[in-house]
Amino acid sequence: MENKKIATREAYGSALLEFGGDSKIVVLDADLSKSTKTDLFKNKYPERFINMGIAEGNMMATAAGISTCNKTVFASTFAMFASGRAFEQVRNSICYPALNVKIGATHAGITVGEDGASHQTIEDIALMRALPNMTVISPADAVETRAAVKAAIETKGPFYLRLGRLACPVIFDENDYKFELGKGIEIASGNDLTIISTGYMVHLSLEASKLLENEGIKARVINIHTIKPIDRDIIVKAAKETGAILTVEEHSIIGGLGSAVAEVVVENCPVAMKRIGVNDKFGKSGKPDALLEKYGLTKEAIVSGAKELLGSKKK
Repeated sequence: MENKKIATREAYGSALLEFGGDSKIVVLDADLSKSTKTDLFKNKYPERFINMGIAEGNMMATAAGISTCNKTVFASTFAMFASGRAFEQVRNSICYPALNVKIGATHAGITVGEDGASHQTIEDIALMRALPNMTVISPADAVETRAAVKAAIETKGPFYLRLGRLACPVIFDENDYKFELGKGIEIASGNDLTIISTGYMVHLSLEASKLLENEGIKARVINIHTIKPIDRDIIVKAAKETGAILTVEEHSIIGGLGSAVAEVVVENCPVAMKRIGVNDKFGKSGKPDALLEKYGLTKEAIVSGAKELLGSKKK
């Protein structure tokens, strides 16, 4: 039976509602509450919700100010606007003074679909992980999203939560899942190569590992939910034990997960490596599945990439 599918933006809204009884939590949105799912919080706690209108930079600056009043502020909008339009305010007003603002950035990546290149941010991880004091999280499913929101509430400082529009399979069991900031999770064992993935691409990486196993190739699969600070130990261990690293992300191959992993690998244990992501191009308008196919972000593409990597490993 196919896993239940829930978009991480849906889980984000549900988590804000669940934890919203904490009077220190304030939620801001840039006129997109139905899409970001912060309307769930708004409907129950209207006195702690502010619709800032289509003024993302002002929203971030306001969030920074409110946070200085001993508040935990969630500022939500599409990832394109959170990371792009409001970058200066995120940098100078939130990260520079290390304030307690959590950015709920929904509709990330190309699976936004028909909204096209103007709304498909594939540069946001690169932008956000470059900022001092910023924690960057890209949850793989609804269970992990809830845990990430909880961790963000419990941890002081700026957070960037990268969330998707498209429903994705629930990978983890909410009854025994343990989330730890800055710690990757090995979700499939293997010693022929390692597939390191994040966000929406994690379930596809798992599916690819099963296809590879049918061909006698055992791929280790690691879920990196916290891209910054990244889990150096699990990456170095994988490099030493498997000798080949394949990264997979719904983001540009420049500056995202692949770059973060490569930095760790080259400094600690250089091995054969390949990055799967968007190859320095803008997105296009189209159905999400068609776009994933067009940009090579499918389980079949992961299998092909793994085989290519194994070929270079043997040379």
